[in-house]
Amino acid sequence: MDKNKFNVVFPIICSALVEKIVSELNITDKDAIVGLYSSHLYELLEREETKVWQYSTEKLFEMFSEEINSGKINFPQV
Repeated sequence: MDKNKFNVVFPIICSALVEKIVSELNITDKDAIVGLYSSHLYELLEREETKVWQYSTEKLFEMFSEEINSGKINFPQV
């Protein structure tokens, strides 16, 4: 995906993931944003070449939760 398209899609992906974090963990928007932005998953997500942005919101939430709970991220087998 070219950089311009990614720059349009990226905020939408992050917004959906923050909403999922808020609803699943019952935390505030601010806490969800801080948690996501400080995660290793976010570092990977913001780099288009990793292709992590292609995962569903549910899968990204699973990966986020795993990182929070274990400090590790397991990538789905594709």
